[in-house]
Order: sequence, then C-alpha cells, then structure tokens
Amino acid sequence: MNRDVDHTPGQAGPAGSGTSTTGGCSLISPFGGRLVDLVVHDSDERAALLERAQNLPVVPLSLRAQYDLEMLAVGAFSPLDRFMGRDEYESVLYEMRLEGGELFPIPLAVPCREEVLRGHPKEVALSDEEGAVLALLEVDEVYPADVLREMRAVLGGRDSAHPLVVEAKRWPNHYLAGRPRVFDLPRHRLHGPMCLTPAALRARLTAMRNATVVAFQTRNPMHRIHEELTKRALQTVGGTLLIHPAVGVTRPQDVGAALRVEAYEVLVHNYYDPSDTLLSLMPLAMRFAGPREAVWHAIIRRNYGATHLIVGRDHAGPGPDSHGVPFYGPHDAQAMAEHYSHEIGVKTILARELAYLTDEDRYVELNEVPHGARVSSISGTQVREEYLATGKKLPEWFTRPEVAEVLQRAYAQAGRATPGA
Repeated sequence: MNRDVDHTPGQAGPAGSGTSTTGGCSLISPFGGRLVDLVVHDSDERAALLERAQNLPVVPLSLRAQYDLEMLAVGAFSPLDRFMGRDEYESVLYEMRLEGGELFPIPLAVPCREEVLRGHPKEVALSDEEGAVLALLEVDEVYPADVLREMRAVLGGRDSAHPLVVEAKRWPNHYLAGRPRVFDLPRHRLHGPMCLTPAALRARLTAMRNATVVAFQTRNPMHRIHEELTKRALQTVGGTLLIHPAVGVTRPQDVGAALRVEAYEVLVHNYYDPSDTLLSLMPLAMRFAGPREAVWHAIIRRNYGATHLIVGRDHAGPGPDSHGVPFYGPHDAQAMAEHYSHEIGVKTILARELAYLTDEDRYVELNEVPHGARVSSISGTQVREEYLATGKKLPEWFTRPEVAEVLQRAYAQAGRATPGA
C-alpha cells in the first residue's frame, strides 16, 4: 500500500524544522515533516492494480511527466502527495503555496488530451511512451490547461526563446488531478542505480555520520571553477558535500545525460575525498524558472537530506531571451532562495564569482584579485570554436583532463556546438 514515511522524531514546526534520527546521525527532517511514498510495495496489491489497469483509459506521459511522476512518487516533492487540483494549482501559480499553506513554487498536474476524457473516467492508467503502465490515477478533477498563463506566472514571461515556453506549446489541453499509485518507476534512465531516492540517499548520508549536508545543483559538466566552489563551501560549513546533478529534462542543447554523468563520475572519483563527498543523480525535469526554481531546488534538497544549498549566479536560468537579454537578473535566484531560506530550513550558500590567477595557479574571489595580476578566462564560444571544434586540448586550469576528454567526445557525437560550460 501507499504510505508516508515518517522521518521525524517529533512534530515538525511550520517549516518542518525537526530532524530525523537513524543510526546515531540526525539528518534534517523532510520538508513538512514526512517523506511521501506513493510506490506500491506489496506484490499482491501491485499485481491486482496492474490487472485493473488493463481495462482503464491510458494517459501516455511525456518524458517530462514521467520524471515528475517519479519525483512525486519517491517523496522528492514532499509534502506534495498528489497532482494538484485547480484550486491548489492556482494557489501555487500566484501565492507559491499549497492548499495547506506550505511553500511550493512550481505547479504539478498530469497533462491529458481530450480524447482520453470521453466517458468522464474516474480512474486512468499512466504509461510511458511505449505503453508500459507506470501508475493508476484516481481522477479527482479535470481542468483546462492555460499554459501561456502558467508560463507567465511561473517564468515571469512567455518569451519564445525560453525552452519551456517552446515545449509547452505542444502540451495537451487538459490537466488531471489526483493521487497516483505507482507500481513501476519510469524505465528511461541510463544510470538508474545512481539515482538514489530520498529515502536511499538519506540512508547513505546517515552512514557518512554527519548531519550537515551541502548540496550542489548542476545540469552541466563541472569544471575547475565548480570544483573550487564546492570545495570552498564544504570547507566553510563542514559536513558532507552532496554533488546532486539534475539528469531529467534540461535544455535541448545541453550535453547529453550519459556523457555528463561520465564526467561527474571521473571528476568525483579522481579529485574529491570519498569520506566527505557523495555523488547522486536526481531525475528532475527542470523548468528554468530562475528564482522560483531556486526555491524549489532548496525544498527538494531538504527532502534528500541537505541542510545547505549552493546557489550560483543566474541559478536555473535559461540563457538570453529573444532580444539577447537574460531572462533573470544575475542575483535574482540567490535573493529569492535567501528570502525563503529560514522557512525552508535550508541555508543558502551564495556562490561568489571566482577568477583564476595565471601566475599563482589558484582561484580567488573576483573582489580579491590583486591590482595588476594576470587573470585567465575562457568563454563558451572559445571552448566550442578554438578547442572542441579543432581538437585542441582544453587548459587544465579550466577543466580537468578527464572531463575535457568527455567533452571532446560529446562535441564529436553531437556534431554541433556543445560546450557544457
């Protein structure tokens, strides 16, 4: 049966500020106090539900919707335990609050085409693109999807250059609400064992025996500057460093997930201390919602056991709009994450701009560069055109050789400009 997993020794406050204790290490509790679990674990119940699903209308899920289902099912979106009804959806759009008052900045519902709704089904099967049934959904509500209004509320606009705006034009025109019962997590991942659920990751963090956990969000390969940022953050607050890349839907031009994961693995294996660093992948479909997404990332990371989140400049930004102007200010995401930090219970570590001192072979904060010092820099265009396109080796002050080799293969496979920078 479905259940909520209680990770809280006592009642959490409004922000879910308690801790969960396992094996002598007290991790921060999930947001809201309990870790949602919508996966059907009993084999007999699973078999009965699968049999019932054969006679139900089928809603095929896009890859994005499959990732959303998975994150919801394993509790990454706790305290959310269902796809949102219209009132809750509207509250999230305009107040960033669930109906119970909990902070939650991103709406979540099941996109559905009108033909599936003939006969007003009370229950539907949710499947992947190949027809494999993943879950049963008791339909609480059906409501029209106004995706342009949603984009305006969540993204702050609907510029045609935003990747989610482009994608949303293809979404079905209705949303379904309800609590799914999930019997199979989507089978789309190349690196399933590395995508630890919140419960599994909490167990690993507990075994590392430190309640302070610093999470780093990324969707790109990590270079020397990211290595420096993460190690500085760990040195500042102590504890465990969680390198937690999003490997769900990202931008079409991003380096493919398989090669990105290879780059993460070689970097962590060769240049981080396994006693205080853990790499785990997260099947999150990003929205590139900038400030709202930074808040969402903090909530999600708390559910995975993190107490701190590194938030960089233009965190979860999509790049320039159709006029060549960034969608968000460089510090907008940091400011919103910092504003809600106390309520979420996850402290924000603001990633400072770093510069590489050529003659000293080290990184320093930009405001600490000595007068007259030589500084090395490299742009994404240079990475593409001067290095990857020509096969020229990337400088080691910019990226580790093992990562550079992966990037070269990514560029060759894509046959187009893919810097991963």
